[in-house]
Amino acid sequence: MDKEYTFIMLADDDEDDRMFFIDAFNEIKISTKVKTCQDGEELMEYLNNNDSVLPEILFLDINMPKKNGLECLSEIKANQRFRNIAIAIYSTSSSDEHVEETFVKGANVYIKKPNDFNILKKVLSEVVTVNWQYQTSGMNMDNFLLRL
Repeated sequence: MDKEYTFIMLADDDEDDRMFFIDAFNEIKISTKVKTCQDGEELMEYLNNNDSVLPEILFLDINMPKKNGLECLSEIKANQRFRNIAIAIYSTSSSDEHVEETFVKGANVYIKKPNDFNILKKVLSEVVTVNWQYQTSGMNMDNFLLRL
């Protein structure tokens, strides 16, 4: 039996980006439930609460106050409880340093935030429909940075 929806989380300090993200998922023809956090500290508090439902896919901004995305990524990958969460880095930065560091730390995909709403919908749809359980076995830098 298939599940009713895919549970998605976004950690991003930019309120406009969070709203843009939610609006895009509301228009995509994929059944999702989206929860957002405004910084890495709020994200980790949520994830570390044993009563919290864990997301299947976490979109993680790099540049956030209190606790940045790189710190969150390290904490998530160090905890076996979170091993089934696919992590999509979702950032305005696409510096080689950030891309390489997040790849090495175990993120599943790197997405440069698109400015165009239709491209955002296409990117999010693609990320959500990938079966990450099988995708991660063939990870390399060529398929890590998602380009549309």
